[in-house]
Amino acid sequence: MRAVPDGYVLPAEPTEEATTSERAEESTWRFDRDRPLEEGSQPAALWTRRLMLSLMAVAVVCAAVGLLGVHTSTQTRERNGYTMTLRYPSIARAGLDIQWQVTVSHPGGFGKQVTLAVTGDYFDIFETQGFHPQPSDETRDGHNLYLTFTAPPGDTFVVYYDAYIQPASQQGKSARVAVVDHGTPVVWIDYRTRLAP
Repeated sequence: MRAVPDGYVLPAEPTEEATTSERAEESTWRFDRDRPLEEGSQPAALWTRRLMLSLMAVAVVCAAVGLLGVHTSTQTRERNGYTMTLRYPSIARAGLDIQWQVTVSHPGGFGKQVTLAVTGDYFDIFETQGFHPQPSDETRDGHNLYLTFTAPPGDTFVVYYDAYIQPASQQGKSARVAVVDHGTPVVWIDYRTRLAP
């Protein structure tokens, strides 16, 4: 300890609290202390926020009016005395039930059997409980799945496919369904199912 002349008082050692206060005073924060924090005042941030809110509003409206669910379409074709009507999912989403139904009419009936040919990989996007009625015979070549049904009495045949979109399915499929008579397609419909995210 050094000697101090009489009557002289040493300056006090700066305390930790005082040092912290001085550092705070030297901080750049002191220049903004009396000004409110400006959030989102930049034009780019403002327009980005408006765009995001607009997109959210559009999504809510689309969901409210049913644009994000399953859309079922109907096509009808007439050829060679046969009339075929197909109800199918034109737009669907993973995990949702779909409608796939074929109605075939032919004056005078169908004989003993009705055979449908469907693009084979179309049904890969579905989980199914099967066809109603069940086909009496099923076979597949490199392109088509052939479904043979016992012909009903009368002039109209209807088959329904009980299914939903596989949760893992990400892409839709294009397909053709045809009535085959003695190995030859007599009427057919081309269609596509698209999957929404």
